[in-house]
Amino acid sequence: MKLFIGGDISPTAASEPFMASGDIRTSFGDVCDLVKGADLFIVNLECALTERNTPIRKCGPNLKARPSCARTLKKLGVTDAGLSNNHVYDYGSAGFHDTLFTLEQVGIRYTGVGRNEQDARKPHYMNVCGKTIALICVCEHEYSYALPDREGCWGFDPFETMEDIAIAKANSNYLIVLYHGGKEQCRYPSPRLRRACQAMVRAGADLILCQHSHCIGVSEKYHEGNIVYGQGNFNFVANQEHPHWRNGLLLEVDLDESMIPTFIFHPLKINEHGVELCQNEEKQRLLDEFFARTAVLEDYEAWMAEWNGFCLSVKPAYRRAIAIAFEDDTETPQQIFPHYLDCEAHTDVWRQLYPTWNGENLIEKN
Repeated sequence: MKLFIGGDISPTAASEPFMASGDIRTSFGDVCDLVKGADLFIVNLECALTERNTPIRKCGPNLKARPSCARTLKKLGVTDAGLSNNHVYDYGSAGFHDTLFTLEQVGIRYTGVGRNEQDARKPHYMNVCGKTIALICVCEHEYSYALPDREGCWGFDPFETMEDIAIAKANSNYLIVLYHGGKEQCRYPSPRLRRACQAMVRAGADLILCQHSHCIGVSEKYHEGNIVYGQGNFNFVANQEHPHWRNGLLLEVDLDESMIPTFIFHPLKINEHGVELCQNEEKQRLLDEFFARTAVLEDYEAWMAEWNGFCLSVKPAYRRAIAIAFEDDTETPQQIFPHYLDCEAHTDVWRQLYPTWNGENLIEKN
């Protein structure tokens, strides 16, 4: 059984005209040949598919693309889409439902969303070659997550998500988790994220892919499971000033009759209008760097030094968020402050930058 799993997909001004028109070769290049005939092809769709102009209030961009892009994804071979991320609800309830309707019309299954937070917890089962593959998609708490009385994505919960994983594992032969979270542009997991992913493995996950960081991170084998902390982008032609943004990993999973996996990482590069496979020296360089970072993760002090260094690099933004939180002297803080408190990836940085006295040895005084 052959599976492919891609990272973040969001058509942009540079790529959407080609994807919307069905130009699969410009959009995906030689990836088209690699994935041909796959039994499953799973991606994270990180935008709304809608023509509406109903953006929600949020920090950061509102992402959408024309619904016709879905036909190109289907043409590529995409079978299933994870929708639990921080952008699928960017155009509100109407845009959200447009997205679901569009995927249904072209025959791409989806998961990680629902009518409310409990409905969004539904497990997703894919029957292939006489086996059942389960897919659970969860996101950190950034705008799109469902509420008790509102549709949206299933937000990761350290208690309920473990229960969801255990139930799905009991009803499947292989369980994949797409976790949309982690700090953007950070190549290493925070201590909390690593503990959370390891707990998901103990609950029954066979493979966990952390997305959202928009850069290739590190991986580890933990007990009987495998974790990738940062898959990078699949097709997201934007922010080219960030060198990390330009690459991603397309993961090929070959499962034998006993559901023992073989993993092949295919490095990708963003080009002017889409994505293509890296070749030769570039491919080897990206893989060597990936495995070298993975070795760092095995050394606690080295890993924490990398995480701490990243937190120090973004410290000015977090100091400013605190400084301006109540600068207008009202009871309503500037939105960036509650947003940073709401999202797990941001609170991970808070805790590293501003430890209690009990944890003050965790960070260099600055």
